Amino acid sequence: MTDTGNGAPEVTAGAKLTPEAKAAKFAELAQRIRGMQPEDAADRAARAGAARAEASMAEAPAEEDPTEEAPEPGGSEPGEPEPAAAAPVPAAPVPATPVAAAPVPARVPAPAAPAPVVSDRQREEVLRATVEVLTAGGAPADLAAAAVAALGEEAPARLREDPWAVLGLPGVRPEHADGFARELLGAGAGPGDERRARALVPWLLEQAALRGHSALELAEVAVGLDRLRMPEPATAIQAAVEDGRVLSFQEELTGPEAHAAGGDEEAEAPTRTLLALAGLAMAEDSLAEKLLQLMATFVPGEDAEEPGDAEESGPAADSEDAEAGAEAAEGSAQQPPAAPGPAAWAAAAEAASSSSATALIKAVAEHALVLHTGGEAARAEPAALVAAARGLGLRAWAATWTDQGRDSLAALAEAGAGAPVVTLAELLSGAAGPGRAPDGTLALDLLVVLDAPLLDVDLAAVVLESLADGTRLVLSGDPGQLWSAGPGRVFADLLAAKACPAVASRTPDFGPIGELVSGVGIGELQPVEAPDKEVVILTAKDAGEAVHRAVQLLTDSIPRALGIPAEQVVLLTPGHGGPAGTRALNAAAKARLNPGPGRFGGFDPGDRVVDSPTPGVTRPARVLDGDATGLHLEYADGSHRTVPPAEAARLRHGWALTVHQAVGRRWPGAVVVVPEDAAQALTRQWVYTAFGRGERHLSVVHAAGPALVQAVAERQAQSRTTRLRAVLAENAASAY
Repeated sequence: MTDTGNGAPEVTAGAKLTPEAKAAKFAELAQRIRGMQPEDAADRAARAGAARAEASMAEAPAEEDPTEEAPEPGGSEPGEPEPAAAAPVPAAPVPATPVAAAPVPARVPAPAAPAPVVSDRQREEVLRATVEVLTAGGAPADLAAAAVAALGEEAPARLREDPWAVLGLPGVRPEHADGFARELLGAGAGPGDERRARALVPWLLEQAALRGHSALELAEVAVGLDRLRMPEPATAIQAAVEDGRVLSFQEELTGPEAHAAGGDEEAEAPTRTLLALAGLAMAEDSLAEKLLQLMATFVPGEDAEEPGDAEESGPAADSEDAEAGAEAAEGSAQQPPAAPGPAAWAAAAEAASSSSATALIKAVAEHALVLHTGGEAARAEPAALVAAARGLGLRAWAATWTDQGRDSLAALAEAGAGAPVVTLAELLSGAAGPGRAPDGTLALDLLVVLDAPLLDVDLAAVVLESLADGTRLVLSGDPGQLWSAGPGRVFADLLAAKACPAVASRTPDFGPIGELVSGVGIGELQPVEAPDKEVVILTAKDAGEAVHRAVQLLTDSIPRALGIPAEQVVLLTPGHGGPAGTRALNAAAKARLNPGPGRFGGFDPGDRVVDSPTPGVTRPARVLDGDATGLHLEYADGSHRTVPPAEAARLRHGWALTVHQAVGRRWPGAVVVVPEDAAQALTRQWVYTAFGRGERHLSVVHAAGPALVQAVAERQAQSRTTRLRAVLAENAASAY
């Protein structure tokens, strides 16, 4: 054995375990976890809930681009905006080649609830003391503010007592925390220290959450700890579970998973042990519970029994009923909700403009929770549902992911600016929408959430908690598109669980682009007829040529040949880094379209930028000018905002985006760049989403050779480990 530099022994080749020995070790570890003394369910829920609340209070965006160390060349973490770099905590001694800092997610709960800093003077004293501790351990003083935010006024003492608490700060990796601990503790900083164990397990789960997992199998966590030179992974996991920051779950395997695990129909069903962060586990449990509660408390309306109700009919009566229903939908939140009966719903369904809209309305008439799947053209069906429901007197609203989606859905509803359509952010914040009822729930009877695949576990739980019992909920989206930026795959899990009706649209996306995207959805990448150059496929020998061709399309070919201005064309690529990532493409586009010295924090008037306030949310804008107050931006929806200098670092040039940043939006023209080093990052899901971003024109510039076709045919999506489907299956045997 040799010293690894972090205090842990390096295991030689001769000490490696065989696959059989590893399997036995993991089985023993799972048994130990299962054998731990179970705590009272109420205590467990309360403790996890406190951790979740504490984590949400300290929420902050990741500081470092997760693509810097990613194996995918130039790739980015799914859904992540390109964040600003954070200074790493150097290990001691400082290595010759420093390791780039990695993101520290916002969901890591502080080890203890921080006490509030009651005065500016006290805060300055705490900051000064924290800087002293960080400096003594060889860490950047810039981390002091983050440490105080996470640990409160006890930050200096906490860091001295538990140096590995620094692992919960932005940009800090295990090797940095190990170096910091050695500087402060000296010989007492051993690799098997319980404090190190309690920090590493949540850190591994946080890294998994960045990749979309809401939980991890116990064996995967054990392997991760082994790579981090943790002498006793079982002890580390047990300590984290006992600490309450990590929860363990037993999940019964079914179907192909059970068969792969060697399940026998006559034997006991095989299980797997999952580990999840307490806050994230509680969110997933809460989401499942609220979904089942929504279905259990739903009571469909009944037809009126008065004889005169059915006597008056015809177009005039229908028009009067619709007007009266719309007025009722706009009424006070304190009025009793309307409860149209089956006959009224049936009439509304038959009046719908398409068979798919009819099917959707009929499903919503009878069920509290309905899933709706379809492409871009199918969005007309939720619009028809909202209009029909409001005509029946229901308080019906639709929520979209982006302002562009809101405006396009309002246009489909033919109601203009007065349409009952808001963005999800506006709905939850109260900036627009129906408002709140006296009990705090949203004052509505039917909510249609479009772009539902973009809902992560946390956001979906917030949406469900905002709904009163008995409210109808429709989740609508394209199942072929990329999943959420945050952990979970809520829409996909609900479809797989089959706990509620799912209405599949029969409305196809027309045109060459729609035909191409539909083919990708079934695993085929075939040429399509494009007489008006709606689809153009170009090859490039390398990333440099791909960048050159993409910028030429953006600045010259598409505007000249198709009449689509450059500002209405977007460049899309797999990641931020690499020779054909967003950085390289944006630099080349700026040099051609708006050269300048970057007078205002790296930006010039006329620059296209993107503002990413949170992961998964991207707002395109244009720089008007800048001054001491900040950058003055005009957003795509026409609104204006001044971004203060302290927030300007999160802005990036916006001629080129990652496909994850582009979800929820479309452009008249899209140029998809697929460099040769992106082969491992490509999936059918990514290609499907990328190709669907163009409304009138799509150009594909790729240097990936056969890897593009192979990805579409064989690699559907990056896998995610979640618990929602299993939780629903356990509790919803007779729900639907």
